[in-house]
Amino acid sequence: MDIYMDRILELHRNPENMGEIPDADIKKLDYNPSCGDMVSVFVKMKDGKVADAKFRGQGCAISMASASLLMGAVKGKTLDEIGKMGQKEVFELLGVDLSRNPSRIKCAMLPLIVLKKGIKER
Repeated sequence: MDIYMDRILELHRNPENMGEIPDADIKKLDYNPSCGDMVSVFVKMKDGKVADAKFRGQGCAISMASASLLMGAVKGKTLDEIGKMGQKEVFELLGVDLSRNPSRIKCAMLPLIVLKKGIKER
């Protein structure tokens, strides 16, 4: 478990896939009102698949690590494939099971929730 927490903390300090895509096909900002975590996602599509995905945000280590890992994981996926992603996939990306800590589940799920809202509003 420590190795996963180390990875989460490292991604919080030095996130991957952070940035903006000015001509993104999907842009969405949302936040978790219970803790104040905030995530913006930017997705560029090409030939029906995610060509690039980035995020901007502020929040706890878990939400920022989740955003970082999720943006990497969705590259090459279709929007239907992303639509089928859920808590199981997010926990697998993070390498931790947060099911016993409901407040942390919201942190981990925020980036996927924001991405799915952005897809719906597209």
